[in-house]
Amino acid sequence: MFNPQATLDIINRMGRNTLVEHLGIEMIELGKDYLVAKMPVDHRTHQPLGMLHGGASVVLAETLGSVAAALTVDPQKQYCVGLDINANHIKSAREGYVFGKTTPIHVGKKTQVWEIKITNDEDQLICISRITMAVLDRK
Repeated sequence: MFNPQATLDIINRMGRNTLVEHLGIEMIELGKDYLVAKMPVDHRTHQPLGMLHGGASVVLAETLGSVAAALTVDPQKQYCVGLDINANHIKSAREGYVFGKTTPIHVGKKTQVWEIKITNDEDQLICISRITMAVLDRK
């Protein structure tokens, strides 16, 4: 499903000098039809009460969905941009890491829909998100 030339090293290098790097997001597993990343729960991702900021969870979700979508198209001919994202915050986290895993719901010629489940170190569901991506032709 994904571009066979894609590697975790290449994907992680693309995040340098971006919000992804600032929040400490790291891609850690690339499967046949899924992508996994981890993000620290620390001062960069906390809200004022010391819990994981919901916006940080959404950044993790959007990063995973966007990268996965991009890995399904020929980058010389097409690129993907987010159209819509939603997130349900189920449980809080205060420390450690959260792990996001994205899997496809729909991969079409012009749109894609990806589900992202974010869990904590104990594999408890923290957030579930869905992103819709537009697949655009390069001009």
